[in-house]
Amino acid sequence: MQRRLLMLCIALALACIDLTDKALAHSTYHHVRSPLVVVVTTFIVIGLVAAVPRIASRAAVLGAAIAVGGALGNLVAAVFWTNGVPDPLVVGGQSMGIAFNLADLFVFVGDALMVSAVLIYALRNRAALRTSV
Repeated sequence: MQRRLLMLCIALALACIDLTDKALAHSTYHHVRSPLVVVVTTFIVIGLVAAVPRIASRAAVLGAAIAVGGALGNLVAAVFWTNGVPDPLVVGGQSMGIAFNLADLFVFVGDALMVSAVLIYALRNRAALRTSV
């Protein structure tokens, strides 16, 4: 229970940072999220919050918390911003660049950390993975 609560606190803090950045930064670019993407993302967030704290890896929980924070930031923006999710960060220029927001960055970094941590945990505990459930 404590791991899940810690995970949610980190996720909510990161979502708040992202939403504040989106609200304060001027954004020329936006991306629209379909209702299906919003529903699927919601189920992924619920799944991560339910499953990842059961893994005995602090790095996996931290990675999931970062990813969930980003997903929550984009979910809230998709629901409340009428012209799409703002993308205030632009790399590479306006004509050939990439536009994104902090939430996108949080999801990417969180997923990379979580998957890496789970793989390392599985490699270190491979004997336990072979036992029947």
